[in-house]
Amino acid sequence: MISEAPKPSRSAAAIELLAVFLWLGLTSFGGPIAHLGYFRREFVQRRHWLDESAFVDLIALCQFLPGPASSQVVFALGLARGGVPGGLLAWFGFTAPSALALFLFACLAGSLNGPIADAALHGLKIVAVAVVAQAVWGMARTLAADAQRIAIAVGAGLLVAFLPGSFAQIGAILFGAISGMVFCRQPTALQTGHLSFSISRRLGIASLIAFAAILLGAPFAAARLGSHALVLFDAFYRSGALVFGGGHVVLPLLKAAVVDPGLVTANSFLTGYGAAQAVPGPLFTVSAYLGAVAATPPNGLAGAAIALLGIFLPGMLILAGALPFWDEFRKRISAQAVMRGVNAAVVGILAAALYNPVWTGAIFGPRDFVLALAGFLLLTVWRAPPWIVVAGTAGGAVALAVVF
Repeated sequence: MISEAPKPSRSAAAIELLAVFLWLGLTSFGGPIAHLGYFRREFVQRRHWLDESAFVDLIALCQFLPGPASSQVVFALGLARGGVPGGLLAWFGFTAPSALALFLFACLAGSLNGPIADAALHGLKIVAVAVVAQAVWGMARTLAADAQRIAIAVGAGLLVAFLPGSFAQIGAILFGAISGMVFCRQPTALQTGHLSFSISRRLGIASLIAFAAILLGAPFAAARLGSHALVLFDAFYRSGALVFGGGHVVLPLLKAAVVDPGLVTANSFLTGYGAAQAVPGPLFTVSAYLGAVAATPPNGLAGAAIALLGIFLPGMLILAGALPFWDEFRKRISAQAVMRGVNAAVVGILAAALYNPVWTGAIFGPRDFVLALAGFLLLTVWRAPPWIVVAGTAGGAVALAVVF
């Protein structure tokens, strides 16, 4: 539930939103799963904007919907704090740093190479291990605290680990919902708080209609008008609208949308993907790089802006369409059982992601393990700020590469 503390004035809330999400956009390394750990620390533990249950309910909704899940959580938190302007401010603050960095990278002739750069990049991947491990540890103690929910978490984790394809997360959440309905119906006290969003049902329905209309209409408009700007927008809009789970899952869709038709070369695509690993914030901002290096105008700054709008817009529209109905759904007795199961499934999903791709992509030997363990202890025992863990882990990886 949302904290009962009075909200600040509109102008103060706007400044607060922009400042806190800009800071997160500058320091949230590790990819979409790690972002949830940063958000939990900042908004559940430190600022008390919402409690653990409401936070995980929001994660469950955003992971169930298509689009960039971590950016949708950002947009929703901004909506709850400051309405639609607050949602846009939160999204801008979180997105702008990495989008600007990747656009500037696209403008540079060279690229980062060499052992030192490789070691620093690897250190950022190790940071994700520590952050995700902290999130799994904290959520499991609260949301998978009995035998039924532990079993649901394990089952959801196994589904995600062994089922191929991007729809495994949806299947795991559906498994959690059905299992919760069957096994988690024990009576519990009703929650007295909720996430409040200033979005009417009429606006929600309009958002859903706009989402579908653009998805279906943009290809026909691009073909009829022969506009390369519309072709570029449609390629990124389809990628953002059809991806489930966000993050790295969008890359195959982006490749099919921009490399196969010849909008971006395969070499540029892989270069942009590598650069995106080295910046904080949402991985979807790789679209700024891809739009800037597009083979045919509009490219450059205009291409980057079109690509960013295209890939993020569908996630915002479908989230805005779902939110007006979400809180009422959560208040129903049967829905609470469903959400208990879904919350447990989210723990399993995060635990599976901790192993693959986070652990398997970062821990290649004892030195990597020691760095990840040090980061985890800094976060959980000494409660160090995430940016210190990021700097220390990346610096440690560079030092080890130099010494060994």
